[in-house]
Amino acid sequence: MAIELLRAPARQGGTVADTAHRPWPLPPGRWLLGQCWEDLLFAHWRVDAEAVRRLVPSGLTVDEHDGSAWLAVTPFVITSFRLRGTLPLPVVSRFPEINVRTYVTAEGKPGIWFFSLDTSSRAAVEGARRFYRLPYFHARMAVSRRGEHVDYTSTRRAAPRPFVFTASYEAAPGEAMIAPPGSLEHFLTERYCLYAADSTGLHRAEIHHPAWRLRPAQAAIELNTMPPDGLEPQGEPLLHLAERLDVVVWPLERLEAGRKPAR
Repeated sequence: MAIELLRAPARQGGTVADTAHRPWPLPPGRWLLGQCWEDLLFAHWRVDAEAVRRLVPSGLTVDEHDGSAWLAVTPFVITSFRLRGTLPLPVVSRFPEINVRTYVTAEGKPGIWFFSLDTSSRAAVEGARRFYRLPYFHARMAVSRRGEHVDYTSTRRAAPRPFVFTASYEAAPGEAMIAPPGSLEHFLTERYCLYAADSTGLHRAEIHHPAWRLRPAQAAIELNTMPPDGLEPQGEPLLHLAERLDVVVWPLERLEAGRKPAR
């Protein structure tokens, strides 16, 4: 574990040397955050695009593939979380997180819109809400790994209704792949920015990491009340597993197109 904390910063910083897969160049300026994502399950459902449009801010175009918008629930574990120029600290740099997201575009850059992000780390909740304007929530979470098998539970604290996810998942037979451009898997995963909103308008944070290496996955989802009110997942989920990814994130910047006029 100690060796991994020392190795992670070099891996994270080294990701910026690999950019051939990006849809646009790296942003100017210095990235701010480094982290690793481990045991990440992509569970994707088709959802009605018009229902999604009612839930995202104006200024964002809801992306569709094969005539549908898509909703993802993504449980994973963050490790080696750190500010640039620092080393990840034992214990506090590792915590579980579960995201609920859809896919949008602004100013020609396809990215991610988060309906919610739940984590057991109070510091992550406070920091992400303040500096990234993201809808983070504190949750009771437990993750255990037995070989290739992951058991994952999350229950949001102090919520107006239950937001619960309980599942077991693992890789299914099949080789890891990098999704080819134009494929559904590429549409769902190869996105290099996130969008957020507050009273001043829309914001974007650029993200960089190697291309996703996706494995087929299988999951037993016992309970999932994470989707926002007004969105009804359709059919069985499309499942993929990513075992580890090194990531760097730039500071949040306000979009001129989404700026709200001063009163």
